[in-house]
Amino acid sequence: MKTLLISLFTIAATSLGAIAQDAVKLELTGNDQMQFDKKELTVTEGQKVTLTLKHIGKLAKNVMGHNVVILQAGTPVPPFAMKAAPAAATDYIPADEESKKLIVAHTKMVGGGESASVTFTAPAPGDYPYICTFPGHFGLMTGKLVVKAK
Repeated sequence: MKTLLISLFTIAATSLGAIAQDAVKLELTGNDQMQFDKKELTVTEGQKVTLTLKHIGKLAKNVMGHNVVILQAGTPVPPFAMKAAPAAATDYIPADEESKKLIVAHTKMVGGGESASVTFTAPAPGDYPYICTFPGHFGLMTGKLVVKAK
């Protein structure tokens, strides 16, 4: 019985360790100067990723809002951002089906002092651009999510 309990405990501990390694928490900040603090984030394919955006500025979201939109690898950023610009009602996330297919994950729009998180599974290996879609911000607020193979 003691051996059985030790074996079950070992299996449970190993499984919990594997789950912890498969999950990653990332943080990105945006400020009132339209800048993300990181230009590159790295994860492993298949990982459960929780990305938190913190707006460390003071301005309200209607004048200096930020979000993070991770796009499919190879997505041309300027055309996507232009489709997002008039979409204030949806936090500057385009609502058309073609654009939705280009989005891996996104946070809601936040203002100074606010934060938002999104959880998703890291896609196939590659470089995935991320941007802020508040009108005009994508020129400065951009980076890439690097997904490495297992």
